Amino acid sequence: MKCPFCGESETKVIDSRDSEDQTRRRRECDKCEKRFTTYEKAETLDLSIIKKDGKKEAFDREKIKRGMISSCEKRISGEKIDELVDEIEQKLRSMGTAEVPSKKIGELVMKMLKKTDKISYIRFASVYKEFTGMDELKEEVEKLIKK
Repeated sequence: MKCPFCGESETKVIDSRDSEDQTRRRRECDKCEKRFTTYEKAETLDLSIIKKDGKKEAFDREKIKRGMISSCEKRISGEKIDELVDEIEQKLRSMGTAEVPSKKIGELVMKMLKKTDKISYIRFASVYKEFTGMDELKEEVEKLIKK
C-alpha cells in the first residue's frame, strides 16, 4: 500500500477492524510516519442475467424487489422483503458463475415466497408462470394445500 502523502510503498498496519462486509486498516508510513486509513472489501462478481429471449442484462436487485413488493403488498414487511432479496442475491453470487438465467431467479423468488407467505407466492406465481385461466390458478392452490 502506497502512502498517500509521500508515495512510499512501505507502510505498516497499526490497527485492523472487521465489519460485516469490509476491513478497516489504520496504517503508518515507514518514511514520513504519517497515518492513514484504508478499507478492504471483497470483490464480487458482476452478474449478468440471461433473459428468455437470450439477451443479457446487468443484474438489478431492485427489479427483483419491485416484483416481490407487488406480490407481497400488505402481507410481508419491507424489511422481510429486503432480507429475502439479500438471500436471493447471495445464492446467485455463490453459484460461481457470472451469467444466470432469469428462470433461476424466478424459481428462487418462488421458493422463498412459498416458505414465507403462500398468498404472496400465488400472486407472484400467477404472473411468473403466466396463468391464463382459473384452472391453472386452482391447480397451483391445490398443490399448496396438499403439502
